[in-house]
Amino acid sequence: MPYGNMEKVDRILESYGDDQSHIITILQKIQSEYRYLPMDVLEYVSDKMEISPAKLFGIATFYENFSLDPKGKYIIKICDGTACHVKKSIPVLEALRKELSLTENKHTTDDLLFTIETVSCLGACGLAPVITINDKVYGKISPEMAVEIIRKLKEEETNANS
Repeated sequence: MPYGNMEKVDRILESYGDDQSHIITILQKIQSEYRYLPMDVLEYVSDKMEISPAKLFGIATFYENFSLDPKGKYIIKICDGTACHVKKSIPVLEALRKELSLTENKHTTDDLLFTIETVSCLGACGLAPVITINDKVYGKISPEMAVEIIRKLKEEETNANS
């Protein structure tokens, strides 16, 4: 089976050898490199480490932290736990989806810059409603504040790419 350029994957695999006990760490490193686990990479790892594709896919789908779908550079997590929900997290979610042209079924922007996820709890109930962007916490957030943060990130990206 032909594979594309797997140089990054080879470097990760070389640092752990073919020891299958490191598979979760290897998958974490691959995901941090690609921001998700591409199927061709999983097939390549399966081949190189002599792990059945079914077993590797099972590991990748069992753990919630792994994603088989591309994710954006900025992962926005919106808490919809009880405290955040009561303090109006849903209008924040709706404003972000509108700003980024996302829907309940489409979580990542086409340019792979933003991904929106809802989570049950971010553990900052006293700051409700709460979002995180790449693990940076924003508390007592309003829909307008959330949109302003996104616009600033977009502007920074545009300036960085100019």
